[in-house]
Amino acid sequence: MPRPLQHKKSREGFWETVRTIVYAVLIALLARTVAYEPFNIPSSSMVPTLLVGDYLFVSKYSYGYSRYSLPFGLPLISGRIFFTAPERGDVAVFKLPSDNSTDYIKRIIGLPGDAIQMKEGRLYVNGAIVEREAVEDFTIHKSSGAEAVRQYVEILPNGRRHRILEASDAAQLDNTPIYKVPDGHYFAMGDNRDNSLDSRAKHGVGFIPVANLVGRAELLFFSANGGARFWEFWKWPVSIRFRRFFQPID
Repeated sequence: MPRPLQHKKSREGFWETVRTIVYAVLIALLARTVAYEPFNIPSSSMVPTLLVGDYLFVSKYSYGYSRYSLPFGLPLISGRIFFTAPERGDVAVFKLPSDNSTDYIKRIIGLPGDAIQMKEGRLYVNGAIVEREAVEDFTIHKSSGAEAVRQYVEILPNGRRHRILEASDAAQLDNTPIYKVPDGHYFAMGDNRDNSLDSRAKHGVGFIPVANLVGRAELLFFSANGGARFWEFWKWPVSIRFRRFFQPID
């Protein structure tokens, strides 16, 4: 006679486990949607600020929410709600305007109404040259060997300071027309100026609609040099960049 009772308890235990898993998934999805979402860096366009193999948290609430804040870009939000405008110099994640699905990360340089231009490798905002200070060269390690690239601290009009790489002042995107940022849009550039597809490439990235903003990059939580992925813990001792852990993103 006790056997049916045991089966009943077993079924109850199974469904309790299922409910616990469902609740955990829902809580994780909610946190990912409204609070923080992890991203990893696959390219060198934001060197020296972000390196290939960096993992970071992006705050979803910083700029409010749009459909691209939701999983799979579900069209449940029209426009943007609880909007707070990005500041010049923010490192932001956004959906690529040409496909509205690919995640890009760049630095916000131009605000709505701004005039942005590059002349001989120098950035101009609203007709004024942006100050930059030369600092030590940045070493990039390639399969062919190490390469030293000129590094500067750029000082934006609002006082925000960040490092950029400028291998040449005569590269393809170092001389541009004037970009007039439309209302409701932003202009973003990579810190690795000669190796970044960004808003300077009109048919590559172009202006970023406010609805495409996903969030602001806040904190590095893991970093590996390419020799290990996040879950390959047995490779950590020789590939992990421990000094980058828990570093704020400026």
